[in-house]
Amino acid sequence: MAIKISPSPAVFRWRPACWLRITGEDAANFLQGQFTNDLRVLPQAGAVYGLWLTLKGKVLADSFVLRSAGSPEFWIGSYFSPASVIRERIESHIIADDVIVEDLTDTWAGVSLLGEGVAEIREKPSSGSSFVFRGRRDRAPNVEGVYAIASGEPDWVAALPPFAQVIDRDEIMRRRIAAGIPAIPADVGPADLPNEAGLDADAISYTKGCYLGQEVMARLKSMGQVRRRLWRVQGTGERFLPGPAPVFAGLRQVGELRSAVGDGAGGWIGLAMVSRLHVSAGVELSFAAGGPPAFRLSDAP
Repeated sequence: MAIKISPSPAVFRWRPACWLRITGEDAANFLQGQFTNDLRVLPQAGAVYGLWLTLKGKVLADSFVLRSAGSPEFWIGSYFSPASVIRERIESHIIADDVIVEDLTDTWAGVSLLGEGVAEIREKPSSGSSFVFRGRRDRAPNVEGVYAIASGEPDWVAALPPFAQVIDRDEIMRRRIAAGIPAIPADVGPADLPNEAGLDADAISYTKGCYLGQEVMARLKSMGQVRRRLWRVQGTGERFLPGPAPVFAGLRQVGELRSAVGDGAGGWIGLAMVSRLHVSAGVELSFAAGGPPAFRLSDAP
């Protein structure tokens, strides 16, 4: 998908949909048994991206899990998945565990840094009131800085390049879709499997041991393929359906457009969950049975 993205430094200010603090003596073992990715690498990684699944392996939410060096606290943050969903998912499985969940979403803010020079920002240390970690806004280098509003913006925010471009929600969405990175639950939700969106590569550990939905993930890995796939799509003209919207190849409904945004050049791009049995890259699709072609499949992320 040929979408021109400027390599110049860019800044996007945002508020998390979820920012939870997890404490308690059993927090580490409990989260390891619920989250899809391996949290034992946290001391080196700073943040681990993964999913919260149902017993049937469907996607309820996604998040980063973070931990400051030497701190007993864990933090769970998400761009789009609501705090209420993740909190309910966690608390519904606490039985005799010493695990305490606090929702601090309204008291934290974030800054996304994209483009040249962001690797230097990643060297800034995290603390109990701010975190710096690799983001999921783009496939190119990008960094998230998340901080407690009451503590004020960390020094590294004030030190951002004064010439950095401030970008809006449409631009950050355009970069994400062009990179084929799904938003959860808009692009991948409770009716979908992680593998259908290629999330098994970044968000699933097949070696960490048991977690909720792990048996389904193991079966999917052995099967090798899924019947649906999240595809990037590209259309012409400035008018488009924002999604969700049914997608047709001729008279057959083959999937659903999940999200879309203008491409900045008079057209639009999006992500669509489409059957692999009836379509392939380059196929022209429409929004009505037998309707005129409105867009085409580009490729799978």
